[in-house]
Amino acid sequence: MADPRPLAWPPAPIKTERLVLRESEARDRAAVIELNASPEVNTYLGGPRPRAELESAVPEVPGQRRGWFVVELDGAMIGTVQLKPHAPESASSRRLEAGETELGYLFLPQAWGHGYATEACTAALDWFAGTLPGEPVVLYTQTANAGSMRLAAKLGFTELERFEAWGAEQWFGVWSSLTPSD
Repeated sequence: MADPRPLAWPPAPIKTERLVLRESEARDRAAVIELNASPEVNTYLGGPRPRAELESAVPEVPGQRRGWFVVELDGAMIGTVQLKPHAPESASSRRLEAGETELGYLFLPQAWGHGYATEACTAALDWFAGTLPGEPVVLYTQTANAGSMRLAAKLGFTELERFEAWGAEQWFGVWSSLTPSD
């Protein structure tokens, strides 16, 4: 889906205290395959994809699209953060009206529990808010995914609704850089 909003891409790398968010490079391919083949990473995303399938499907430079950041720690990719066009799975008016951009993230299991997802997603949301001030961002996660639910709360997402899909309860929330006093 084409995104007509004025989102310049790629931006300069975004540096946080510990991480760099940057455009994808060929050296990231192995980690992208690992992310998508990992049973742990894909527990709440429909399961892992077969490594052989990924080896043939993942391009030499993966993720070359607007809003797709590699998260790097000490020169190595540990995950990805995406700010992508929102495509609600159903015609729920709340989901259609909530926002045009969806936050997504994947991190390798060895990066879990260190605050990297919070740090990276905060940096990506801050960049987005500076680029498109006041534009909301939405997030979907399964309620059973405790880590993702904690991250949504830390990032300041507000629950809009819960619904059943793909055999599980889903959580849908929204974030905006505007505070009620803005």
